[in-house]
Amino acid sequence: MAKIAFILLCHKDPEAIVSQARRLTAKGDYISIHFDARSKPEHFEQIVSELQGNDSVTFARKRMKCGWGEWSLVAATLEAVKAAVEAFPRATHFYMLSGDCMSIKSAEYAHAFLDAEDADYIEAFDFFHSDWIKTGMKEERLIYRHYLNERKKKWLFYKSLEAQRRLGLSRKVPGDLQVMIGSQWWCLRRRTIEWILDFLRDRKDVVRFFSTTWIPDETFFQTLVPHLVPADQIRTRTLTFLMFTDYGMPVTFYNDHYDLLISQDFLFARKISVGARELKRRLGDLYSAEGVEFSISNEGRSLFKYLSQRGRIGRRFAPRFWESESSLGRERELMIVTCKKWHVAKRLLDRVRQVTNIPAIDYLFNEDDTQLPDLGGLQASLGKRHRHRRALIRMLFDYYETDRMIICIDPGNVDLMRDFYSDRSQTKMLEVQCSFTDDYLIGHAKRVGLAGEQTPKETIDRLLPTIRGDVVYESDQIRDAGFDNVHRIREWNTPDDNAAELARFLDISKERAQDIVGTEHLYSD
Repeated sequence: MAKIAFILLCHKDPEAIVSQARRLTAKGDYISIHFDARSKPEHFEQIVSELQGNDSVTFARKRMKCGWGEWSLVAATLEAVKAAVEAFPRATHFYMLSGDCMSIKSAEYAHAFLDAEDADYIEAFDFFHSDWIKTGMKEERLIYRHYLNERKKKWLFYKSLEAQRRLGLSRKVPGDLQVMIGSQWWCLRRRTIEWILDFLRDRKDVVRFFSTTWIPDETFFQTLVPHLVPADQIRTRTLTFLMFTDYGMPVTFYNDHYDLLISQDFLFARKISVGARELKRRLGDLYSAEGVEFSISNEGRSLFKYLSQRGRIGRRFAPRFWESESSLGRERELMIVTCKKWHVAKRLLDRVRQVTNIPAIDYLFNEDDTQLPDLGGLQASLGKRHRHRRALIRMLFDYYETDRMIICIDPGNVDLMRDFYSDRSQTKMLEVQCSFTDDYLIGHAKRVGLAGEQTPKETIDRLLPTIRGDVVYESDQIRDAGFDNVHRIREWNTPDDNAAELARFLDISKERAQDIVGTEHLYSD
């Protein structure tokens, strides 16, 4: 059975470290602790004192003063790893943790997971060709020497970088290495760790190179493992669940995240809030539990993206349109149909085409596979359609040789509606309002990745009011925008009322409108 040696890098909260060490070692595993040399000496003494006598705990022989982005973090990791290799000969796996991490599965589950595959778990993506680095320096991290901390001595850091550029002092990566990049939170087998330590004893040049790179904890182990281990024995992923905001900051988890965390396909999570005592207690109890079955839904990241993109009342994460193109044409009439249930709007438009012969196009700004004519490539992707929306609509008017056209737009695209309403053309809108059952909203959440088949009922129950509120909010936004010529048909209205509204929207007789709203199963899910 797998026996894990946890490599814990920490710098604060001695009580939490002691508690974490006792919890992790109580189930037969080990822990090697590196406590930052910059931290208070009395805190380190407290940790050593309280864990004294626990043979499953060891400490790094040499403590480093660690700084973000510095080699010191890798050096501290290596010190803790060496101590663990020496102290725990029965350890089969070495798992990197921080003081902000906590288990989100039972020890029983973690051991069975690691026993299931003879593999290393580490993110390793090509440094130069992947898009792992989203912003900031890329190759400059490697080809120039970094002796200063960017956060503490920003001015000197960039002056040093500028001087190296000006003097042509770039360097090459060691020729036999393909530099890789990924998360610093890995889980490696014992023989992989031993191979790395042997390699470093023979290759001092590699240590010298990485010791002056910037943020080497994202490249050092990530480069060495693929260099030393066959590719079929590497799983390019981390076993620690973590997320980042749009600003590059790690997401912090609180007491109400318990159900979400335990349903993710990971063994640990970070960062757990210091104040989330109830969450820590429940996760601590879970780690020592036996016979627990976990339903893995893995919707955490998509759920966070959905909730964060909703933004605050101002919808600050909403899509923006950076350019405006020329008019669609003063004499032309653009008719917008908006409905959250896309299948309802599509059925309606299908019948409108048959009854009126007005060109009607489904959700061309929301669905990549919407059927469109060849417009010289302008229609090829959603990105192009959004960037050149007026040119696209103008070309569709020309293609169909018409001055009247209908398009479908999702209710969430209010900025897109505003843009068309600001044009000199005549614009009108039909909002199709539907009722939303809990079953439909649950299905919607699963279709867009907010929930999975295994998502716990408690998570679904908390999610439903948010999704329902979002639907209502989008309709309110359309009302608040103050658009002219807005018509509404509603699932719960009488057919006569809906026919009257549709007749005014399409400028057709009420009889023809009744034919359309009478479409069989129009509102069926």
